[in-house]
Amino acid sequence: QVRLAESGGGSVQAGGSLRLSCDASGRTFSAYTMGWFRQAPGKEREFVAGINWTGFTTEYADSVKGRFTISRDNAKNTVYLQMNSLKPEDTAAYYCAADTGLLGRSSWSLAWWTYWGQGTQVTVSS
Repeated sequence: QVRLAESGGGSVQAGGSLRLSCDASGRTFSAYTMGWFRQAPGKEREFVAGINWTGFTTEYADSVKGRFTISRDNAKNTVYLQMNSLKPEDTAAYYCAADTGLLGRSSWSLAWWTYWGQGTQVTVSS
């Protein structure tokens, strides 16, 4: 069992930055692949970024590539999402997810992930 808690959301103007954090508790954090998803009002939840247990392998949705960076600190049981050059279309609830599987294209599917956080809201104004 892994419990995930996101923080760091808020309101920012277009072009600004935010850093989201996801604190994990429970079993060994370093054994888990971690991911970030987002869900805008009226839209399906979508993959944003993923990182393997070592932190050396990452994947990004095309919409955020070059602007967002996922990282993790296994000593702190925390995964981060640094979001730069934010756009109004980045407005969404952001969710942290965890699974013991290997990061890959299948990780882009909601059904692949076992554990989810409650989400944190990010609002970007133009």
